[in-house]
Amino acid sequence: MSTVLVVTLGTTTPIKGTSAGVWAERSITPMPFVSPSRDSGSNFVHPGVLVTSDQLNFVAGKILAGEEPWHSAWLATQRSRYGQLSWQARPVPTVDCGFYSSPDRGCTQETEDAVAAYTHALLWFFTRDRRHAEKSIEILDAWSGVLKRHTNTNAPLQAGWSGASFVRAAELIKHTYTDWRPDRLARAERMFRNVYLPLVMGGVNRNRDGNWGLIMLDAAVGISVFLDDRATFLKAVDTWRLRLRAYVYLRSDGPVPKAPPREPFTKPQLVEYWGGQTTFVNGLAQETCRDFLHTGWGLAAAAHVAETAWIQGLDLYDEARERLTAAMELHAGYELGDPVPPWLCGGQLELGLSPSPEIAYNHYSTRMGFSLPRTRDLVVGLRPASPGFFFASETLTHAGNPR
Repeated sequence: MSTVLVVTLGTTTPIKGTSAGVWAERSITPMPFVSPSRDSGSNFVHPGVLVTSDQLNFVAGKILAGEEPWHSAWLATQRSRYGQLSWQARPVPTVDCGFYSSPDRGCTQETEDAVAAYTHALLWFFTRDRRHAEKSIEILDAWSGVLKRHTNTNAPLQAGWSGASFVRAAELIKHTYTDWRPDRLARAERMFRNVYLPLVMGGVNRNRDGNWGLIMLDAAVGISVFLDDRATFLKAVDTWRLRLRAYVYLRSDGPVPKAPPREPFTKPQLVEYWGGQTTFVNGLAQETCRDFLHTGWGLAAAAHVAETAWIQGLDLYDEARERLTAAMELHAGYELGDPVPPWLCGGQLELGLSPSPEIAYNHYSTRMGFSLPRTRDLVVGLRPASPGFFFASETLTHAGNPR
């Protein structure tokens, strides 16, 4: 006897008398749960970019039971502007992005369309409403039919942001929905292989603030799994190991942090690279003295890589446990109001850690049972986590998830 899972789906009709952001809901009956598969050539699990069908099946049960924080996160995903069926893709042939996306010629369009494609892929999985699968495909097809290149100074970062979200959508749709036209799927594969992958792999070792490299690796690892390209996956993972140790400091690194790969920094150059910081403690990040926003991006991207690798049987989380957990606790504490010592960034920090460290916290706390009290308080206070440049619905997919 099959289990019938009844969940709610946001429609595109606002409830009368409410703001445009509040949506009517109706009940639907999705298809049976989806089982994972394994590619015989690459040995990759599919779907296996950031999320698995087992993880999402666990979430579906929590939604059915009306349990928190999944219920609130589910409502937030439904009501998100990225999840509306009225969303229209806005592809351009050349995405031209300068520093801080100035100029912004297709930059915001691309990152937002990528988040929307992933959001609709998640909505499809949970509801089995074909309209969401078709909307995700519509966005992916629009970009794969047009996009040729990324240009200007922010090109590698832009490709990382959008490539990371686009490939999560493509992976989930490819392995859970049967009606993506084969020629369009092949076109999307060419887009990832020819437009995104060379740029994110080629740009990862540039001497940039560390979040750049980690975000590019987030995209590269996801694309490698989607394309069943194990050689590129392993190359990206090896680079991640070097980039992470150059991004988060541990006392075992020595008196000063490790330099980025192939960058023979002197000690004064390293101090300058770390925002003028001369005192180094466990968990300090290369961008801590810049601001917590960019630091949060770097830590989130590092966790995304570790999560996808975990799904594929490689435990990067264990390799990086001391480094990542120290960084999470240190930054969560200051974000929650711990006093800033005068030796740290001149006694002043620009807070605003984003996104919530939900994914890494879930692994170390839920799966592994480690106590991270400051991170727990921060994560719980930020639920449901908001979507952004290269992340979406992470409370829904990863909160309290043992799978």
